[in-house]
Order: sequence, then structure tokens, then C-alpha cells
Amino acid sequence: MASLSESEGTNRGGMWELDQNLDQPMDEEATRLKNMYREKKFSSVLMLRLAFQSLGVVFGDLGTSPLYVFYNAFPHGVNDDEDVIGALSLIIYTLTLIPLVKYVFVVLRANDNGQGGTLALYSLLCRHAKISTIPNQHKTDEDLTTYSRQTYEENSLAAKIKRWLETRAYKRNCLLILVLLGTCTAIGDGILTPAISVLSASGGIKVQNPNMSTDIVVLVAVIILIGVFSMQHFGTDKVGWLFAPIVLIWFILIGSVGALNIHKHGSSVLKAYNPVYIYRYFRRNGNSSNTWTVLGGIMLSITGTEALFADLCHFPVLAIQIAFTFIVFPCLLLAYTGQAAYIISNKQHVNDAFYRSIPDAIYWPAFVIATAAAIIASQATISATYSIIKQALALGCFPRVKVVHTSKKFLGQIYIPDINWLLLILCIAVTAGFKNQSQIGNAYGTAVVIVMLVTTFLMVPIMLLVWKSHWILVVTFIVLSLMVELPYFWACILKIDQGGWVPLVIAIAFFIIMYVWHYCTVKRYEFEMHSKVSMAWILGLGPSLGLVRVPGIGFVYTELASGVPHIFSHFITNLPAIHSVVVFVCVKYLPVYTVPVEERFLVRRIGPKNFHIFRCIARYGYKDLHKKDDDFEKMLFDCLTLFIRLESMMDGYSDSDEFSLPEQRTEGSINTAFLADKTVNTMCSNGDLSYSSQDSIVPVQSPLGVNNLLTYSSQTNRTVSNEVEFLNRCRDAGVVHILGNTIVRARRDSGIIKKISVDYLYAFMRRICRENSVMFNIPHESLLNVGQIYYI
Repeated sequence: MASLSESEGTNRGGMWELDQNLDQPMDEEATRLKNMYREKKFSSVLMLRLAFQSLGVVFGDLGTSPLYVFYNAFPHGVNDDEDVIGALSLIIYTLTLIPLVKYVFVVLRANDNGQGGTLALYSLLCRHAKISTIPNQHKTDEDLTTYSRQTYEENSLAAKIKRWLETRAYKRNCLLILVLLGTCTAIGDGILTPAISVLSASGGIKVQNPNMSTDIVVLVAVIILIGVFSMQHFGTDKVGWLFAPIVLIWFILIGSVGALNIHKHGSSVLKAYNPVYIYRYFRRNGNSSNTWTVLGGIMLSITGTEALFADLCHFPVLAIQIAFTFIVFPCLLLAYTGQAAYIISNKQHVNDAFYRSIPDAIYWPAFVIATAAAIIASQATISATYSIIKQALALGCFPRVKVVHTSKKFLGQIYIPDINWLLLILCIAVTAGFKNQSQIGNAYGTAVVIVMLVTTFLMVPIMLLVWKSHWILVVTFIVLSLMVELPYFWACILKIDQGGWVPLVIAIAFFIIMYVWHYCTVKRYEFEMHSKVSMAWILGLGPSLGLVRVPGIGFVYTELASGVPHIFSHFITNLPAIHSVVVFVCVKYLPVYTVPVEERFLVRRIGPKNFHIFRCIARYGYKDLHKKDDDFEKMLFDCLTLFIRLESMMDGYSDSDEFSLPEQRTEGSINTAFLADKTVNTMCSNGDLSYSSQDSIVPVQSPLGVNNLLTYSSQTNRTVSNEVEFLNRCRDAGVVHILGNTIVRARRDSGIIKKISVDYLYAFMRRICRENSVMFNIPHESLLNVGQIYYI
């Protein structure tokens, strides 16, 4: 893309200048559109309610770790009490440093307006540096109220890092690969979590029935998994209210049982809270294989931490901080401490210490709650996987799939049917294939630690560019994080042959899908940029465009925000007629979590009025859903109608009259580009132009009063009425949506890998993914596909 911009800059001549004058960017219009957008404030009662509800969605995975941590840490039994004390001390300070300090109080603050996960961090970086591999952004997008970014001094460290990231394309690609690696591993986490959680809980049946076959336990686990994934279509909101009370009871149960075991088996285990026992453990065991086995098992105590960050879109940061600090963290410490006390007194029961440590009087109720909690643990990573896929879809890194919005209150709560059933199939395959929670645990630990390392590395540019943190704080964060995560990473790598290869295979498979899709998407955009037609050439054809202008409206969809797409020239050179009104529609996603509906559309006229050519840019964030735009065609038509009215209003004023007051320029001026939505009322009964407000949207107030509106001449009114009437007649005559269907092929001299990736894998994904017409809710009878082939 750098070469593209350089070639454009060197070939500027008279025709280029004419083209720029005819089709200018919407800088002025977008600046006037900026609203005072506020995030919705949560009351204290609602915050506590959300904190309670987050237990059932976010913390189930972390909460069920006591089911299998000590079993995986000591698969060959325990010989020395000091080993248990050392392992407990490692668990305590791992929980403190990673989930509590790193994630809850640091990483959660790096959210993108409430969105979490590696892709949200990437979007945040794309706004602060020009590192996006699809350069479809324009400076007008920076005027969005949700497009927050920092400015830097010329010689500051942040400015130097920003310039360093932007200089070479390979740096941007390396960053993208790092992000996709973390994303794909997190998806693998969503497969392994339900498998190990449900299988571990189901294993409690064998404690009271030692002669029961393992196949029966696996069958029970598979049945439970089918039930879990079948409930997902109800949505996170309903599932959260159903699961939250169970998880709360679960945390109270494990905390109470832990406290009881500490009292019953001796409080000497509390010395593990002294970190010196970590040093003693490593000094005594050294670099033995047993040491790394223990570390690999302890790693499972923080599984679910990354899902905590990815699930952030479902709940506010403060709600998650409250729930973790006051409920989850204390109960987990009590649970692990109590299990350690029991194991010291009953070393032969280390493999099923959790169930053995439960008093007989409450064993079966505890088993039912444990099974329910394991089911809920799956919910955390399943919800996180939905969020990850939605973000990847918006950023052009995943094939188009159906996304269902399941809550009217919280926009981030979604359900993706295709991904849901794919996760179910893979979960059943892992559960039935291994039949052993130890091997699944090895795979699980590998997936979790890789995602954590990716998050750690992404936090470095976030802290420098977004937070402008001092380099000492950045170094401190990196050192503390890697000091904990690198040993765990090495411990998991040593177990690759014992099941650790599973998340790597899953991650590689998803990485290939996402990278190939993104690569071909970038190439298609480059093709659009190179082959776009000069606007000066189009206007040189005259008002008729050298064709017969038939009644009707033609919406031409393109990824370009300026210029005429190649498909349009292909269309008019092969057909003898074109519609009376032509609208170039650019639908693009921006690296923001949402675009307020009042700021979603930008409209301007291209060329003289008698050409009847317009451009409309529809901007979306990665959390926005097209499904909320119930009728995309109607919204586009309403945009045009309101634009014509506002344009005629501005024609009645000179520039000096229009912007006589500086403060009116940015907030109150009625302008030729406008904010359109279903709630826009073109004229109220009192004659004022107004915009309905919704929740957190502050309405724009026009400085043009009733008296000013009434001063328009009858000639202007007739002109507006005539053009609006002409637009309505064209709409009644028929609307056609023209979509380009660019088929990407590999060149004949391409390598075998490229041919397989482009001609087979990408082509297959294009066939099975959703069409753009479905995404935009376009009637099939109004759709016209214009095909072309591009060789890369």
C-alpha cells in the first residue's frame, strides 16, 4: 500500500486536480457532524446487578479450576508436605499477579470503550497509529465522537514508536500475525474449556462408584456439552441470570469447604502465603521434570483469565472488578488452601482431592452444584469466542457469518449459530478422543499461556501510545508479567507430546482461515483502488452519461470512499441504460467499537445537480450489527431526501452568514452532510428541523430558528419539492442494488501454496459465507451482481 500512495502522489497532473475538485473528501461535512456523545452511566444498583450477573458469564471458568488443578500438578502422587506448600504458594501468587493485578486492574483498563480481547487492543492501536493493513480510513473518520485518540509531541517516545511502526509494511504484518495468533488460540481455548470443565465435574461420579467405566463418564460429559451449546441461542442476558445464582452458590460452597478443611486438617498450610516457600520449592526440586510438571498443572489455576478480558463487552469494567475482588478471589484462595490442607493429611487422595475433601453429608448436593458450575464455566469462553469472531469479522479477518443480537439492553451480547455448532463438534471430539482430563489439561494450559503472552506484548504499545506511560512503568509491567508467564509457557511446551499439540493444531487451522481471508480482502481493496475510474471522465460524458437514463434509483456498492468503482464502468460499458439517480454506497468498518446512529451516514452530491449522482458512506464499528438497520434501502432513501432538503436550505445563505459564529461551526450548523437514522424527523409541526435522542445520544440543536426557515423564497421551495418529487418517482419506478462480485484468482506463475490458498481455500470460504446482500437486507429481486476476475 505504501507503493500505491507513492505512485498516486507522483502522477498528479491537471486531470488529477480536476478529479479532486469534483469528488472531494467529506472533511467539512464530517466535522460538522460531530455530536457530544456520552457513554451511558450506570447507577449503583445496576452496577451491583451487573456484577452479580457477571458471575454466571465471566467467572465460571476461573471458579471451576479447583476441580482439576492439584490432580494435574501431582499426577504421580505427593511424597513431601513441602511440595504441597510450595505448589500452594505458587497458586496464591499466580492468582494475585496475573488475574488480580495484571488483568483486573491493568489490562481491563486497556479496553476499547468497553470491548476486550486481542482484537480490541489491535483496534485501539489502529486508531493511534497507521498500522491497519486495509487503508480504507480517512481523516474524516477521526471526527467521530467514538474515535478517541491521542496526540504526541514530535520528539516524545510515543511519537518515535508510532513512526517506527508506520515505516515498514512488514512491521504492520508482524503485528497482525501476533494478534491473529492470540485470537486463534483464544478460540481454541473456547473449545478446550467446556471439554475439561464438564469432564472433570462428571468424573465425580466415579468417586462414589469406583467400578464405573470411563466410557460412561465420557458419555455423560458429551450429553451435558450438547445441552450447554443448545442453550446458547437464548442469549447471554438470559443465560447470565440463570447461571449467576448457581455460580454464587458454587463460590460460597468452595470457600466454605476450604475454610472447613483448614480448620479440620490444621492451619499450618497458611504459611504458604509467605512467598519464601516458592523459593524453597525451586531450590529443593531444581530443574527436574517433576518441577515442570507441577508448573504445568498450576498453570490451570488461572485458566479463564483471558476469557475474563474477552467477555468485557458483556459487562462494565467496574462490575467485573467488584465481582472478582470481593467474591471470586477470596473464595478461590480459601478453596485452594483447604484442598492443600486436605492433601497434606491424605496424600493418597491427591487425584480426586476436591470431591474427597467434601463432607459426606453434602457430597451429592455438592456434586450437582459442581456439575452445574462446570457447565457454566463453559459459558465464559463460549461467550468470549462469539465476541472474538464478531470483532474479526468487522476487521476483515473472518468470513461473513450470521450474528444474532440477543439483548435489547446490551449491544455486545451476541450469538453466532455457525460457530456455536462448530465449537460443539470440536468439544465432543476432544472429550471423546482423550477421555482423560490430564491430557486435556495439558492442551488447555498451552492455549491459555499463549494468549496471555500475546496480550502482554500488545500491552507495550498500548501503554506507550494510548496511555503515554513512563517507560519505567512499561518495563515493570513487562518484567513482572513475563517473570510469571515464561516459566509456565516452557512447562506447557514440554507437554506438547502429552496433549499440548491440540491447541496448536486448532490455532494453526483458524490462523490459516483468518490470514487467507484477510490477505485476499486486502488484495481486493488494492484492486478497487488501482482500477477506479476518474470522476472527471464520468462527468465528461454529460448528464446522460452517454446512455439512456431510465427512471429508477441505482445503489452501486463499493469499498471506495472516493472515485468511481471499476464495476460501474464495467456496468455502463456493457449495458445501454443507467438509472436516473445513481448513488455510490460505501459500507466500511472502522477501528471503533460503535458508530452512533446519528453519525453513521455521510452524504454529498457528485457533480452538477442535473447529473443526479450522489455518494453515501455508511460507517460501522465492530460491535454494530446490520440487523439493527431493519431496512437498509429505506435508510439510504431517507438519507438522500433529507440531504436534498438540507442542501437547499444552505443554498439560501452565503458562507459568511452561515458560519458567522465560531461555536456554531462545529456543533449547531445545518450542513449538506447530515446525520441520518430512522429517528430523524425532516420537519416538525412547528417548522424546526430536529433529531430524536436515544439514551446516551445528545441531540443536535440547530441555530436556525423558525423565522429564518420561513424566509426561504418560494422558488427555493419549488426546487426542493421538484427534486424530492423526482426522487420519489424514481423510487416508485424501481430500485436496483448493484453489487460487485470480484473473483480473486492466483496468477498462473504463482507458487503452489498461493494457488491452494486463493483458488481453493478462499474460493470455498466465499461460497459458504453469507452474501453481502443478506448482510444489508437487500431484496433478492432488486439485486444485480456485476462479476469481474482479479488475478493476484
